[in-house]
Parts: sequence; structure tokens; C-alpha cells
Amino acid sequence: MTEPRRPRRVRRLTTEESRLWAEISRLIVPLRGRAPAPVAPSPPPPPVSVPMPAPAPTVPPPPKFVRPAKAARAAPKGASKSASPPPPPAPVLPPLAPLERRVRTSLRRGSRSVDAAIDLHGMRQSEAHAALIGFLHRSRASGHAVVLVVTGKGGGGDDPYAERGVLRRSVPHWLRLPELRPLVVGFEEAAHHHGGGGALYIRLRRR
Repeated sequence: MTEPRRPRRVRRLTTEESRLWAEISRLIVPLRGRAPAPVAPSPPPPPVSVPMPAPAPTVPPPPKFVRPAKAARAAPKGASKSASPPPPPAPVLPPLAPLERRVRTSLRRGSRSVDAAIDLHGMRQSEAHAALIGFLHRSRASGHAVVLVVTGKGGGGDDPYAERGVLRRSVPHWLRLPELRPLVVGFEEAAHHHGGGGALYIRLRRR
């Protein structure tokens, strides 16, 4: 008995062979009266894997600029929250000036007398200072214009080592201090018949 023939294995065309056959089939011209041979469809091209671009890194937005607040001035310890307003500046007074010429002349000639007088001679400095302040305030309140302050020329006394003429030097200094400047316009040495170098004429400021 003859053995049956085994079926021949049909080899499939590769992708490259199918592409070449398709190109050749386009060039074949069929004979007249014969149908063109079927053209095997070209297999689709294998998928090409295109790598996806990596996502761009997320950049955080820049921080919003905030204007820094002004630093509050630190209050000293024990200070209250509602600080009291500063005191008003003291009024600026004109410098001391000598007596007016008309007043000086009348006092030296004796045609005019002083409105009031005080004798500080023999007092301690603290006593004389307090007495002078009280005297000037009372004189100004009474409306006096020119007063006489006797300081003494110094010298004499029981103690030979005591400082001479302390009040004669201290009273002009006291008259220039801020506590008496609002009262005094000016001063100068008195005439001889009023004490000379041991006394002062003081011109008071009007009220």
C-alpha cells in the first residue's frame, strides 16, 4: 500500500516579503481577457512604540512679596500704653538788658524813687535766695516797675576767713536763672545814694 502524502506545510510570507510582493504586483500588467491576479494585501506595519516625553517638573510659583511691617518702638518697662504728650516748649525770653536811659537818669538824680526795696545784707545764701524770690513775686503782683535789692559790698564781720561779698556775686547769677527770668527785664548797679556797688536796680516785667 502506498502511504498517504503528508500535506505540505505552507510557509507564510514575512513582512518584508509581503511588502516586496506588493510592490511587484503593482508593476504587472494583466493580459487582455484575463482577470488580474489577486494581490495579497500588505500586512499593516508593526506598531512603533514612541516613547512618551517625561512630564515637565512642576515649578512652584514664586512666593508673594509681603512688605515687612515697621517694627514698633519698644516702650520702656512700666510705661503706660497711652503715652502722655510732651510738655510744650518753654517760652523764649529776650536777654536781660540794662535799665532804660530815662529811668536810669531819673533814679540817679533822685527825681524818681524805687517802688520797693529789700535788704539781704547779713543773710545766709539759702535765706537770701528765698527772700529774693518772694520779694520779686510780691513786687510784680503789686505792679512795681523798679525795685532795689541791697546785697552789701562784703568785708567786715567777726570771721576774718569768711568769704567776702558772696551775695554781691550770687544775686546777679540768681536773676539770670530760669525761675526768675519771667519776672526780670534787666538790672544794673545802683546809684551811690542807693548803695552803689552793694545794691542793684531791678526792672520787673509787666504782668
